[in-house]
Amino acid sequence: MTAPANSRPTACLALADGSLFYGIGFGASGQTVAELCFNTAMTGYQEIMTDPSYAGQIVTFTFPHIGNTGTNPEDDETGDPVAAGMVVKWMPTDPSNWRSTQHLSEWLAARGRIAIGGIDTRRLTRAIRQQGAPHAALAHNPDGNFDVEALVAAARAFAGLEGMDLAKDVTCAQSYRWNEMRWAWPDGYAPQTNAPHKVVAVDYGAKRNILRCLASAGCDVTVLPASASFEDVMSHNPDGVFLSNGPGDPAATGVYAVPMIKDVIAKTTLPVFGICLGHQMLALALGGETVKMSHGHHGANHPVKDMETGKVEITSMNHGFAVDAQSLPSGVVETHRSLFDGSNCGIRMEGRPVWSVQHHPEASPGPQDSFYLFERFAAAMAESTG
Repeated sequence: MTAPANSRPTACLALADGSLFYGIGFGASGQTVAELCFNTAMTGYQEIMTDPSYAGQIVTFTFPHIGNTGTNPEDDETGDPVAAGMVVKWMPTDPSNWRSTQHLSEWLAARGRIAIGGIDTRRLTRAIRQQGAPHAALAHNPDGNFDVEALVAAARAFAGLEGMDLAKDVTCAQSYRWNEMRWAWPDGYAPQTNAPHKVVAVDYGAKRNILRCLASAGCDVTVLPASASFEDVMSHNPDGVFLSNGPGDPAATGVYAVPMIKDVIAKTTLPVFGICLGHQMLALALGGETVKMSHGHHGANHPVKDMETGKVEITSMNHGFAVDAQSLPSGVVETHRSLFDGSNCGIRMEGRPVWSVQHHPEASPGPQDSFYLFERFAAAMAESTG
């Protein structure tokens, strides 16, 4: 079966339930298969596409004006886009921003990422919310020829993210040092030259801006691969251990990541701080469990309540799995909770400087609601080294 000739589409999105969405392709041509999610953020599409936490996912943007600020080398969260594909309502216009160096379509094409425009993203988002994140195949063919039966079959054959360890695919190949701080006018990214705290950051798919926030908080950061052992971590004589964000099923990554974290907690008194997948890794190490969410949390407008202070923070989120708060053992306290659905967004270990959050404090949608977490980590290291 081929697409209707009179529609003249150049891209097709096929869901595992047989639903078809035709549109105009841009970026690279070809085909990709992944889980389909939606993101409600109004800005940051370049950061989203390069966030390693989106490995194995095609992102539907609910905001229609995607591409209007172009792209630039400074806003990449990793070397290349990690998200499998992009779905938007309106085709990207010519960029209008003084920082832009390349059109979004050209940027995607140069990096081998497929995108489709002209889609009813409201209908698609409703389907994702009602039925859960579907498996999908996205194809871009400038000639407009599609074997839709094969696309649907490819979507149905996708294994899904449950049980999938994707951290190993996006982690660094070897350790490296990081000293670049957060962007500031007028000099951009300045180096950290007087960092009092030595931090080992375990890279499960770390975003660059998280590392910048650590550096800005006074950390001399050494990044290690996701498979780092307790001995690897301690060989750097750190003052604290950071557990990064990342993609995939936390239980699968935890097979090799959790033993190291357990050793750090059991054999040292070092402060430990985790974000996103790092939060889930810490929860598993402390005896909790994680669950797959229906459609996850992806956006920059998520209200999270600090259960200990009563403060509500507007946060950025990107996760398809969550910590089951009911599984947390005694001695582990739930510190943050989503006001959208009540899911867990933070934990801490009683009597120890060991804590984590599900949301992304480095993304600053509040804009500075959650940066205190980096400062708290630095303060805990200062106290422990004393």
